[in-house]
Amino acid sequence: MSYRHTDKDKPSKRKQARTASHTGALSDLRKHGLAENGGQISGGDTLRNLTPMGLKAASYELGRPVGEMGNPARGAGRTGASHPMVVNDAVLALLRPKPDLAQLASEPAHVFAAAQAAVDAPDGLGTIASYATEVALPATGTWSNPGKGGAQADIVITSPEDGVPLLFVEIDNCYESAQVLAGKIDKYVRFCQRKVKDADGKERPMWRTRWWVPDGRHGDQPHPPLLLVFNRVGPRNPDTVIAQLAELTQRHWQGTAYDDDFHMYDGKLPIVVTGMKQLQEHGPAGAIFRRFGRPHNQALLEAIGKPRREANDARQQAEYAAREREYKEQLRRAAAQQKAEREARRPVCASCGTRFTDERWEAAQVTDWGTPKDSHPHLCDACKQRVVAAGGGQAAGKQEHQEQERGGAEQQNFQREARRPVCTGFVGL
Repeated sequence: MSYRHTDKDKPSKRKQARTASHTGALSDLRKHGLAENGGQISGGDTLRNLTPMGLKAASYELGRPVGEMGNPARGAGRTGASHPMVVNDAVLALLRPKPDLAQLASEPAHVFAAAQAAVDAPDGLGTIASYATEVALPATGTWSNPGKGGAQADIVITSPEDGVPLLFVEIDNCYESAQVLAGKIDKYVRFCQRKVKDADGKERPMWRTRWWVPDGRHGDQPHPPLLLVFNRVGPRNPDTVIAQLAELTQRHWQGTAYDDDFHMYDGKLPIVVTGMKQLQEHGPAGAIFRRFGRPHNQALLEAIGKPRREANDARQQAEYAAREREYKEQLRRAAAQQKAEREARRPVCASCGTRFTDERWEAAQVTDWGTPKDSHPHLCDACKQRVVAAGGGQAAGKQEHQEQERGGAEQQNFQREARRPVCTGFVGL
């Protein structure tokens, strides 16, 4: 982890005071062994490195494990390398910190206008605690003691609240060939494919033992995405390198078409590229990111995501919801029709015209032999009670008894007629 300090312009009194305070703070850090001079890079900026003790102190202030703080950028300033500085610039371009306008009220108009523009610009990703630099991704060995064959991410971003649970970032100053970058990507894939036993004894990808990422769908679980940021300071043309790199690494990122609607990326490494200048100008919300295999630039969240899959899922969900609503509507209509048909059959009291209640209707049902369960099956409860109270119950009971006797006689006659013999001989004229 490193940062730079510049003194290019003649400072004002206020800036002189801030610079003196800053210089004093740096002296205190060096005095306590938390920082060290890293020399000067080619642009004249002074490089300051945090020592391992400084990284530990910073981890305490940020509330993060020491292992996520990255490594000291040793020798970067002495060799004139600008890579650590570009890493810092990339972090700022992705983070997009907002200045405090209240503290800039007395600054010149152009300074305040620039700060206002930064405040009005789209938000970046996460907070400073969401970023770690120079993180080892071991293909062999352990997190604290990585072996050979692994990668080292320039930046690791963990900002799930912004839709970026895990993102590896690689910075290229256009000095390396496509073949060298393809070799780095091989190392990223080797790390992502490595599996170890977790604390629960179950085997899972090593990166999942350190970072949280939502589980993918069965058959469509890609590796964490990799963002390549090209800073055009070296002699190589990034457009040419990108085209060659996409071809060399096609086996790592190319998905499988699914019903011509979207692609499945199970076990694949999503690779996204952009330029440093575009990143600094537009940030992660700008349509400046090109994912290998896609024809157009997208915003970062779309580039590392699967918008076509999400659109297909949303369309299927909407179709399912529509079918569910239609099915429920059919059930409702069928129930309403059954209710209407039943109401049309509901008996009406022969005396007052009131429709029977469900209980009265059930009590007035007849048996198999046509014998009513109730003495007054054609009357509602109220009318039946009045008839019974007026003495009509005895007459009705007598009539019912007579009907039973008559029905019994008819039954006996029917059975007797069924047993009557029939002549089987020929009857002549």
